[in-house]
Amino acid sequence: MKSALLVALGGAIGSVARYKLSGLVLHHTEGWKFPLGTFLVNLVGCLVIGVLAGLAVKDDFFTTETRVFLFTGLCGGFTTFSAFGLETFYLLRRDELAVAGCYVMLSLACGLLALWGGFSAVPHQ
Repeated sequence: MKSALLVALGGAIGSVARYKLSGLVLHHTEGWKFPLGTFLVNLVGCLVIGVLAGLAVKDDFFTTETRVFLFTGLCGGFTTFSAFGLETFYLLRRDELAVAGCYVMLSLACGLLALWGGFSAVPHQ
């Protein structure tokens, strides 16, 4: 039960952070076809989870409860892969094949690079 509450708390915080960040980006990119808000949220999420993963492997940095809160709750609530899939689907339905392909490739490549960068930013022995 304690783990479920930690996931719920982290998820609530992550979801609100996602809502605020993607809303801020959307406000500045209303005319764009490319879903930049979700794209940036996914990149930030990948960077954050990369840093946290780097810290987790360094001397067993987090307790089990902290890992559940941060990884499953906070990062799980913050990242928006389901929204990514839905937006890609809608781009494809509107025959925006080039935009959809660019979105998928950039999300994957930049997300992996951000995760690697965050993980690498944490010193390891």
